[in-house]
Amino acid sequence: MMSSITRFNESLVSHQTFVLIGIPGMQEKNSWVAFPLFVLYTLTLLGNFMILYVIKIDPSLHEPMYFFLSMLACSDLGLCMSTMPTMLSVYWFDFREIPFNACISQMFFIHTFQWIESGILVAMAFDRLIAIRHPLRYRSLLPNSVIVKIGIVVLSRGLCVIFPIPFLIKRLPFCRSNVLSHSYCLHQDAMKLACADTRVNLLYGLTVVISSLGLDVVSILVSYALILMTVLSIASHQECLKALNTCVAHISAILIFYVPMIGTSMAHRFGRHLSPIVHMLMANIFVAVPPLLNPVVYSVKTQQIRERICSVLQLKKRCFFQRRIL
Repeated sequence: MMSSITRFNESLVSHQTFVLIGIPGMQEKNSWVAFPLFVLYTLTLLGNFMILYVIKIDPSLHEPMYFFLSMLACSDLGLCMSTMPTMLSVYWFDFREIPFNACISQMFFIHTFQWIESGILVAMAFDRLIAIRHPLRYRSLLPNSVIVKIGIVVLSRGLCVIFPIPFLIKRLPFCRSNVLSHSYCLHQDAMKLACADTRVNLLYGLTVVISSLGLDVVSILVSYALILMTVLSIASHQECLKALNTCVAHISAILIFYVPMIGTSMAHRFGRHLSPIVHMLMANIFVAVPPLLNPVVYSVKTQQIRERICSVLQLKKRCFFQRRIL
């Protein structure tokens, strides 16, 4: 009797590690993804550090719009560095085990940077609203002190919203499978492996999505409704297009961030019938594509950033050739 109770209790002991996967059912082909993923990781780091560098060295870019862009680049770097090392270890070295506490730490940072980025996109929407509705008072309405306070609020909200997640996951026993669906740890992915009631986790996740993500999306939609009303009241067609053109990069960043995020969430909740490869692709796009594309979009669509990057690259090229000649 005692031995059966002991075996039962041992079966409820949580796993001390999780197993990450690359290409579901085709682990032998993981190496095919490794090099493209490494190139993507390198380009992401270079692109975001370049954005931060040109904003830092050019005083003409010390404006609210570019300060918020710097925050976005920092958030993208945080998300990239939270996921890419683990993904590369899975695809390149087939190192798939991750300790339980390390997995919890990773999911904390991934979800925190997600909510920080969402908050930054809201702040950037308000920035565009003020710039278009009150162009003459733009700098006075958004002094550096206000921008710092906005940044602190966005960071604090991201930390506070995600802070309960590690404790909600750590209280759950994982006594069945310990194989996750992705090459990194997500709350909703790990939660499905628990052999206990996860209603508290589900309820908290739903509350966060409705109260935070829902509020962010509504705030962005209201901001752009007000922007559209202001732009339509401008008599000059050329000025109207010029005002809208300043929003193109931000709208692109919104779509790049929210579409994969919502798609991955919907796939986790309602896409059980989908192929595991579809889940894998959506999850990888969700964490890898936005940090890569954001600096590309802002470099292409923002003239000041584009010109400054070109001048920096031309200067480095000129210095390189001068050293070769000498």
